[in-house]
Amino acid sequence: MALPFVKLALISFVAFWACSTAALAADAGPAALKAKKDAEARGYTFLTSRDEIIARAKQEGRLRVLAEMEPPTIKAAIKAFTAKYPFINLHIEEITGADAARRNILEIKSGMAKDWDVLHLSTDFYNEYLPYLWKIDMLGMAQHGILQIPVPMIDSKNRNVAGYYSRFQVTVYNKTVVPAERVPKLWEDLLKPEYKGKKFAADIRPTEVAALVPAWGLEKTLDFARKLAAQDPIWVRGGSRTITAIAAGEVPMMVGPNFHTTKRAIGKDRLGNLQYVALEPVPVRLSLEEAIQAGSKNPHAALLFLEWMASPESQKIADENEPASSSLHVPGGIVERELRGKKLSTVSWEDHQHMDQWQAKVFEAYGFPKAELKR
Repeated sequence: MALPFVKLALISFVAFWACSTAALAADAGPAALKAKKDAEARGYTFLTSRDEIIARAKQEGRLRVLAEMEPPTIKAAIKAFTAKYPFINLHIEEITGADAARRNILEIKSGMAKDWDVLHLSTDFYNEYLPYLWKIDMLGMAQHGILQIPVPMIDSKNRNVAGYYSRFQVTVYNKTVVPAERVPKLWEDLLKPEYKGKKFAADIRPTEVAALVPAWGLEKTLDFARKLAAQDPIWVRGGSRTITAIAAGEVPMMVGPNFHTTKRAIGKDRLGNLQYVALEPVPVRLSLEEAIQAGSKNPHAALLFLEWMASPESQKIADENEPASSSLHVPGGIVERELRGKKLSTVSWEDHQHMDQWQAKVFEAYGFPKAELKR
């Protein structure tokens, strides 16, 4: 019997990742040496020998990581990574929220965060981290097979940051409150008369609408935002509490919660009333951006960790524990399967730096609303 496509794709990716990693134990060839020369001319470090990376990581022997990961994910990641690299003593600490990110940036700038080898880069303050990162050409090393990281995961401009998860937004509803025939299929459906007057919730932090700019352009997106606000939605802040209210029948529907937040809530919904639909184009953006701090005491151990984060093993852990947070660029993961065949609005690395501006403009188009429900 033929294997299903998803299973076959995942097996193929795992086999490719494992075989490529083994094959690249030797030094890279002339093309990589040229890439090294080019990278060094731009001020980047470029390592051509995987054996050298592993040998130096053994000498370093430890690693401290900041990451926006759930505690069960951290526990599973430490267990799996140290099984593969038992010579590295790994510590991962969760960092989440804008306030924690602000404190961390101040610590980095003041030199008080030197103990951390791998930093988590908050999307809200992305550019502020860049001067404090090791200029290692991860992009070039991945392109030449020295690091086994899918190239689209790596910042194509800065070359030394990788985003390991993909986030996309869905519309969540209670099937006992919103009948099947009234579930929207397209974003434009939300502008119909039947959705006017507190018929759905919308987040005052409009990540999902701002992420439509790559597909629609800024002007069309802002026009849509004005019309959406005219529908008089229930303004909220944050998806978790609102989804709980939807499950209880207190709110009919919400536009824009993260897919992984929705999947977690559905897993806890004993009555099975929570349902979701992904309106097309589906807004997709990068998440879990990680990089190595300049001056790290354990940079080679950090490289092995950043490579491992892209591995099928790590991505499976993300799908199981976050949950459903794997990268769109990993075949067979939950996110890739969910989005396969759909029209997407993908926030690329080039778009990444504009998200704050786009969200601010959408919030203005909304009319600067205040949340009626908060986290």
